[in-house]
Amino acid sequence: MPSRKKTTMFASAFVTCVCSFVIICVVLATQQWMSSEVHFSGTNSSVTVSLTYGLFRGTCEQFVGAGLQVSEHTFQVADNLHDVKAKSTITGIIVLLVLGLLSSLLSSGFTCTNAVSNPYQTFLGPTGVYTWNSLCGIFILIAMILFPVNIEENGLSVELARGCFTVVETHIKSEHNYGYSYWIMLIIIVLNSASIIIIYFYDHARYSKKKEQERPIENAPKDVILF
Repeated sequence: MPSRKKTTMFASAFVTCVCSFVIICVVLATQQWMSSEVHFSGTNSSVTVSLTYGLFRGTCEQFVGAGLQVSEHTFQVADNLHDVKAKSTITGIIVLLVLGLLSSLLSSGFTCTNAVSNPYQTFLGPTGVYTWNSLCGIFILIAMILFPVNIEENGLSVELARGCFTVVETHIKSEHNYGYSYWIMLIIIVLNSASIIIIYFYDHARYSKKKEQERPIENAPKDVILF
């Protein structure tokens, strides 16, 4: 059976991994990634399309001229995207989040196994926890970088606005506000870092204790009789 200290440390890391897993599920399920106001100008009037969307679906409404509002409706992100780069980037972000979800799940399994048993000191030990938490954090960080790139470089909001109402006017400007579905990914990175730090402290303390028990022979008592 594992020691109480080991159980406590790995159980704490298990909790952080499970929280990371749950938050990734929330990120994928909610659609509060972006709120955008996309402004278009035509010969006779100006049009503003208001969007709130995530990776899979969103809502949009149109304001024409001095405030005439077209009723709000829901759209599917994939159906409204015609630009190959924007669509490929969204797909890449989803893949990264799924990989992060799997990594977080594996890390949860490793920490749980170590909390209740003494596996061999192989990849099942701290090394596995370091690996899967690091990969999860990297996947999430890349996803956080790609989404703003898709907004600014590939004109994601403009593409979705045109798909919503078939706007033919000239695009003037866009205003963007990132929602909680995007920002809570920072919590995932913090949780992954916390898991690594917890296991590192346990592993470092265990290593120091082991080295202390393996003191060199010169530290032995001087009255030892040598044959």
